Amino acid sequence: MTVLTAGVVAVIFGSGAYLLLKPDLFRVVVGIVLVSNAATLALMASGLSRGDPPIAPGAGAEVSDPLVQAMTLTAIVIGFGVAVLLLALVYRIYTSHSTVDLDELSQAEARHEAELEREQVEV
Repeated sequence: MTVLTAGVVAVIFGSGAYLLLKPDLFRVVVGIVLVSNAATLALMASGLSRGDPPIAPGAGAEVSDPLVQAMTLTAIVIGFGVAVLLLALVYRIYTSHSTVDLDELSQAEARHEAELEREQVEV
C-alpha cells in the first residue's frame, strides 16, 4: 500500500511540475493545484497509522494521530485559497490583455517598456 501511495504521489507531482512549465496561465494554475494536492497526499500518507478514532478511544487501545488529519485539512484549505487567488489573477490578466499566453504577455510587456523609453527620450 505504501508503494502504491508513493507512486500516486509521484505521478500527481510529476504531472503538476510538467504543467507548471507550460506557457498557458490556466495550465500553470492547474499545475500548482496538482502539486499542492500531491503534497497533501504525501502528508496524509506519512501519518497513516491504524487505530481507534482519537475521540473517546477504548482503554489501552492504540489511537490514530489526529495531528496529521488537522494538518492535512489546513493544507487543503490553504491550497484552495491559493487556487482561488491565482484564478482571480488569471481572470484579471485575461480581461486586461485578452490572452493568457505567457509568451504573448512578455512580448506585450516588452513593447510597453519600449514605448515608455521612447516617451522619456522625447521629453
